[in-house]
Amino acid sequence: MKRLEGKIAVVTGGGTGIGFGAAKRFVEEGAFVYLFGRRQDKLDAAVAELGAGNAEAVRGDISNLADLDRLFDTVKAGKGHVDVLFANAGTGQVAALGDITPEHFDKTFNINVRGTVFTVQKALPLLRKGSSVILTGSTTGVMGTPAFSIYSASKAAIRNLARSWALDLKGTGIRVNILSPGPTATELAFTEVGEDAMREMGASTPLGRIGEVSETGAVAAFLASDDSSFMTGGEVFVDGGFAQV
Repeated sequence: MKRLEGKIAVVTGGGTGIGFGAAKRFVEEGAFVYLFGRRQDKLDAAVAELGAGNAEAVRGDISNLADLDRLFDTVKAGKGHVDVLFANAGTGQVAALGDITPEHFDKTFNINVRGTVFTVQKALPLLRKGSSVILTGSTTGVMGTPAFSIYSASKAAIRNLARSWALDLKGTGIRVNILSPGPTATELAFTEVGEDAMREMGASTPLGRIGEVSETGAVAAFLASDDSSFMTGGEVFVDGGFAQV
């Protein structure tokens, strides 16, 4: 039997990158996946690849509470509950101290922190005992990173949310953990940080290369499944050793 057979998963930022890599693995493991993202063309392409019988897309922005309500109303009407919530959607832009603007700060925290908070909170009524909540962290949450302080601070906030929510959810049977990627080949990273810079970071890891979304997807599937049933409040790095040595 597949590890996620019959499970209902929601993946934000699911049209591309790490979110899509996880969604693809979830489907391979037997889950039905709701994909949530801002770009309809990417969502449509993702559903076409996964198969309409395995996935459904809802367009929206996690920083918009009405969009989140529409997402979970769709899930409630369609499947009735959520077994796996991968709160993955996020953004990051380079800005060194001295160049940080209020707009840069607000955009980063509105999406990465505020959006994650209300994604999870609005999903709570649909989460059942034994459900898994996965938040996307980052190696930057535990490292100093030049020109990336606001993004890094937002991911440090996500790390503490998981710790605190593990306590808030005590007795519910709902687990919450962090998946923290290192340098990974995604459209967002290549656009905002630069492909050459990302590949240089990958080359500096002990494994000597950049990560692939299939690799983060495999770990997301582990955290989603009962294989991680005694894990909550934890963080798993999928970073080629980037932040570990």
